[in-house]
Amino acid sequence: MSLAADPVHSLADLERLSFPGTALAVLGHPIQHSLSPAMHNAALAEMARSHPEFASWHYYRFEVHPDDLPGALDLFRARSFRGLNLTVPHKVIAFAHLKPDAPTVRMIGAVNTLLSKQPDGWESYNTDGYGLAMGVREDLGLSLENMPIILLGAGGAARGVGVECLQRRCASLWVANRTRARLEALLDVLRPLAGAVPLHGFDPQAPPAGLPAGALVINATAAGLRPDDPPPVDLKRLPRPAGVYDMIYNPPATLLLRQADALGLPCANGLSMLAHQGAKSLEIWSGAPAGRTAPTMLHAARAALGSS
Repeated sequence: MSLAADPVHSLADLERLSFPGTALAVLGHPIQHSLSPAMHNAALAEMARSHPEFASWHYYRFEVHPDDLPGALDLFRARSFRGLNLTVPHKVIAFAHLKPDAPTVRMIGAVNTLLSKQPDGWESYNTDGYGLAMGVREDLGLSLENMPIILLGAGGAARGVGVECLQRRCASLWVANRTRARLEALLDVLRPLAGAVPLHGFDPQAPPAGLPAGALVINATAAGLRPDDPPPVDLKRLPRPAGVYDMIYNPPATLLLRQADALGLPCANGLSMLAHQGAKSLEIWSGAPAGRTAPTMLHAARAALGSS
C-alpha cells in the first residue's frame, strides 16, 4: 500500500466530512510520511476476514498544527472517533493538556495512544516502550530484562526508553549525551525508578572505562536522520556490545548501523518498534492481541516504506 493511498486530512475535513463506522486516526505535524495508516488498515483488513465487525473500522491521518491540538482532541471526541495515535510533536503537548493518571505515562511525560471513554474523555497510553522491547526481541533475540543497556540520547525518546528499561529491570543503564545539563535532567527523572539497578551518565565522546561488555546499545537520538549526521557514538570505543538497535527506521541503515555491521555486531533499525507499538495501540482500541497483528503491520510498513 503506498503512502498516497490514504489522503492527509485537515481539521476542516473533520468538521465537514463524514467518517462512518469506527474511526481511528493519527495526528501529527507533519504527517504526510506516516506509515501508520498503511499498517493499521492492513491489520484491520486482515482482522475483518475472520471477524466481520472490523470491516467498518478505518484508520485516517490528520495534519494538526500544535496550536490546534487541544481543541482538536475535543473535536475528535465530538465526532465519535474511537482512538487516536499521536506523533511528533503532539506526544508531549497532549500530555500537558490531558494530565494522564497512569504512573508510567506521567514518568515518560508523553502519550502516543488515546482511547475515547465516552462521556469521560480520553484515556491515555504510551506504547513506545512496549514496541521497543518487542522489536529488540524480534530483531536481535535480546531482552531488556537483566541486560546491561547503553542508551544514546537524553531527549523525550530517551526518557521513554530509560523508563521501559528500568521497569523491566535491566542489569544496568548507562546514558550517553553530549549536553551535560540534559543528561543530568534525565538521570534525575530516572533515579527514583532505578532502585538497585546501577544508573550512570557519560559523554559519548569520552566513554568511561567502566562500561560493560555485552551491552545492548540503543540509539534514541535523531543523529542519523540526515546523510551527513555523524554517528551518536563511535562503537569501536565501547566494549564489544551484544547488539545495536537504532530507533531510526528511515533511512534504514544509519552510519551507526553501518558501523555496527562492519564490526560484525547484531544490529537493527526501528521499523519493528514502529510495528509493535502500533499493534499495541490497536489492541487497546479493539482487543485484538498485539502479537497477532504485529507481523501484518510490519509487512505493510515495509511495503509502504519501499513505495515511498
